[in-house]
Amino acid sequence: MRRTTGMTGRIGQGPETGRVRPHRTPGILARVLLALVAGMGMGGARSPAHATPAATPSIIGEWETKDHDGVFRVMQCGTEICGDLVGLSYTKDVPKDHNGHSECGLRMLTGFTPDQGEAGHWNGHILDPDSGHVYHAKIWIAPSGALKLRGFVGVPLFGETETWTPFTGKIGPECRLP
Repeated sequence: MRRTTGMTGRIGQGPETGRVRPHRTPGILARVLLALVAGMGMGGARSPAHATPAATPSIIGEWETKDHDGVFRVMQCGTEICGDLVGLSYTKDVPKDHNGHSECGLRMLTGFTPDQGEAGHWNGHILDPDSGHVYHAKIWIAPSGALKLRGFVGVPLFGETETWTPFTGKIGPECRLP
């Protein structure tokens, strides 16, 4: 039986591979998100001309997902912030995306620019590697020092927020987490 629990960075177990997999979209939330995407389209990406080159330094770094089974490297990409999946928990083969490419090093966070209405918040997109769908997302640093990531369709109300913590461990070959 496959177990899945969240939209971004969460991990479920895939019996077909015997490995821990990055989570894919949950039941009811997935239906709501897909209905909104079908009705509204993704649109609305902010132009890089509105971005500032200086990033909030505390966002830059490696962040461990809530369930400690994925690590993202968040970095400056020109005038934007982006993030790659650099650590995964798995037992057999390196997880593959919907196109059959390795998820190791996959750029999943893209186009994050400063939110003009909320200081310290960044708006961009997050990729679901299983489906290839791209969702709107917002990231910011909570007062606790944790990174908050909210993935959504259309408006933030229709989304889910995850809390990621700074990663201080080691990542093995092929993005393998111990």
